[in-house]
Amino acid sequence: MKRKKILFVCTGNTCRSPMAEALLRDKIKKNKIKWWSVSSCGINAEVGGTISPNSRTALAEVGITVDDFAPKQLTQKIIAANTLVICMTTAQKQMLEACGNVTCIRDICGYDIPDPYGRDIAAYRATRDALSSACDYIINNYIKNYREE
Repeated sequence: MKRKKILFVCTGNTCRSPMAEALLRDKIKKNKIKWWSVSSCGINAEVGGTISPNSRTALAEVGITVDDFAPKQLTQKIIAANTLVICMTTAQKQMLEACGNVTCIRDICGYDIPDPYGRDIAAYRATRDALSSACDYIINNYIKNYREE
C-alpha cells in the first residue's frame, strides 16, 4: 500500500501543529499503523526556530519527546505532497482551501484549536488535550477507514 501523509498546519509551527504532529505520530505507532506518516508546517513559520518550551513541556507530561523538531514553512509543493492537510482553525483553512485537500479540526471534530502562544502552561495542556482527542478521532474515522480511491 502506498504511504499516506497527513500534514498539520498552524500559524508559526511552534505550538499547535508540532503538538498535533507528535501526538498523532505517537498514536499511529501505538496502533501499529504503518501506511500513514505525519508532519507539520506553519503558514508564517520562523525557520531556524524550535518548538515552544510550553509545547515541549505539555508533550513531555504525556511521555512524548520532541528533541529534533524545527519549524517548517508551508508551501504549495508540501500541500500537494500530502493526502490530507489539517489546519487548526477555520480561518487558516479558508486561506488555503484553494490549494486542495485542505480541511480543519472544526470540520473533523466540531471545534477550532485556539493558539496558546504566549499563554501559561495550562493553555498548552488544554491545547494538547484537545489535539489528542482530535487525533483519536482522525485515527478512528479517517486513517483506519481510508480506502484507496
